[in-house]
Amino acid sequence: MELGWLVCGTAVLLLLHVLMELSPAVNFALRIGFYCLLCLVSSALAAVACLLVNGGRTVKNMRIIKAVVKTFKYFFGLRFEVKGLENFEVEGPAVIVSNHQSILDMMGLMEVLPDNCVQVGKKELMYTGTVGLIIYLGGVIFINRKSTSSAKIVMAEVAKTMTAENLKVWVYPEGTRNCTGDLLPFKKGAFHLAIQAQVPVIPVVYSSFTTFYNPKTKLFTSGEIKVEVLPPIETKGLTSDDVSDLTDRCFSTMRETLFRLSGR
Repeated sequence: MELGWLVCGTAVLLLLHVLMELSPAVNFALRIGFYCLLCLVSSALAAVACLLVNGGRTVKNMRIIKAVVKTFKYFFGLRFEVKGLENFEVEGPAVIVSNHQSILDMMGLMEVLPDNCVQVGKKELMYTGTVGLIIYLGGVIFINRKSTSSAKIVMAEVAKTMTAENLKVWVYPEGTRNCTGDLLPFKKGAFHLAIQAQVPVIPVVYSSFTTFYNPKTKLFTSGEIKVEVLPPIETKGLTSDDVSDLTDRCFSTMRETLFRLSGR
């Protein structure tokens, strides 16, 4: 009986391997399915560790989450080349902005995430099972993207908190995932936040994933991701009248860097 199960299991694995080799769609579905399963299981285990070590919701839990997620790249054959980490070493709080490409961004985020840094994310993430639990425990700040007034209130509170607790805040200014190899126009919330708190903006750019990951063509293979942390942009002395200029400056700098890192 046990031999029969072994034979069947081996046959299924061989069949899946053949299908993955022959069909990009099957390969993509299986890899994405495994990624989602890995996120759910790892989140559950990390949540237990966070509760045991730190007792509840705190940015300190991001160290545990970071250690767990940094192992994911080995399952998917991804390599990171990182430059400019010294640019995170600023005195006091800061607003970090980066491009947002896919569900794989979490791996890139945890590869470079500095200490005492929390992310701003959409409220819907709270309802993603154990993943929602772990990002809640990590101190992620949730905003309602459908309510502009609610988002502004939250960001105003963030400005006070980041100054009082010496936190860095990570924001995706595109507002949504974008796997085109270019940048979407930036929303201004992160830059309002930086000017309101009078803290520097630190741009982080990840090279395009399109050479190894593309949901439209069902492409998901191994690959290399180049990451560059750019020098901080000071906001001291700037006012709300300067938000548009600051947004445009960051957009242009990050877009040029994206194209350079991606070989365009």
